[in-house]
Amino acid sequence: MVAKKETTKKTITKKTTKKATTKAPVVEKKVTKKAKSLDELKAVVVEEAGLEAPVAPAKTTEAPKANEPRQPKKDKFGRSQAVGKKKDAIARVYLKLGKGKITVNDRDLKDYFPRPVLQMIINQPFAITNREGQFDVMCTATGGGLSGQAYALRHGISRALDLFEPELHSALKKAGFLTRDSRVVERKKPGLSKARKRFQFSKR
Repeated sequence: MVAKKETTKKTITKKTTKKATTKAPVVEKKVTKKAKSLDELKAVVVEEAGLEAPVAPAKTTEAPKANEPRQPKKDKFGRSQAVGKKKDAIARVYLKLGKGKITVNDRDLKDYFPRPVLQMIINQPFAITNREGQFDVMCTATGGGLSGQAYALRHGISRALDLFEPELHSALKKAGFLTRDSRVVERKKPGLSKARKRFQFSKR
């Protein structure tokens, strides 16, 4: 009976020694220094761990480039292309050097726009920039009425001029010809005869 007790004691001591050897003491490192920013916190962690601090890449100091002037945009035929819009009208404009001829949908300007006011509106970009009679314009206009198409054509000519001669940008911008007029017809409301007009009220 005595011999059996001794064997059991030996096996118990062996097990305890195995457990003690497998478990390693865990040491927690606490950051003692207080860091105010993220960079300082990274430096403190590196110091506590005993690692080498990463070397930041050297910044290359290049001289700032001066504002280069815009280059004119032309196709292989020497034309500048732009799109003008007003209300529901869309005008696609092709502008090149010439004698001042303007064609709209394969028709002459005075034939397509018989009203002198609309002709004056279309020629406003050339009048402001002193380029009257120096460019030929070929345009295709769709949608809207004559008045909307005239303003769309003026918008397209102004954009094409800006692409052909970037030096004219400030004059065209100041006149407001490069800005698309976003005003459109207000939609009809239910229960009304138009957008805001009401039906006549009948008392009886």
